[in-house]
Amino acid sequence: MRATTHETPTKLQLLELLAAIGTAQWRDFAAAAAHHGLTSTQAKLLAQLHGPLPMRALATLLVCDASNVTGIVDRLEARGLVRREPDPADRRVKNVIATDEGRDVIRRVREEMQATHGALDTLDADDSATLYALLARLRPGMEKNA
Repeated sequence: MRATTHETPTKLQLLELLAAIGTAQWRDFAAAAAHHGLTSTQAKLLAQLHGPLPMRALATLLVCDASNVTGIVDRLEARGLVRREPDPADRRVKNVIATDEGRDVIRRVREEMQATHGALDTLDADDSATLYALLARLRPGMEKNA
């Protein structure tokens, strides 16, 4: 959907729009996660596990203390959604790995985000490609200091 006005939005307007979309997407994610008996933080941790990650790296990604990650991982491990393994390079470091069941659960959470899917369905192929390209350009700068 192309903007009908030729006025360039201010940075504040862009920030407010990004924040509103991010909040709505997070709310949708949390609701889908709850449907699977997960807290939003548990689901967020599961979504970060594209491969083995050390506990400390998870704490950084979740912007929380490492001791909090231990409790989150304990609960996910009890459900069979993740497992801990010693890092081959440093056996003192514990890596967290999503199990097949964990990967399946987070896939279903993402599939069940109805509000987000509905909003994205309003975009045609060109708009989707444009949005993807713009977000891909913004991502490195946003994650640089994360």
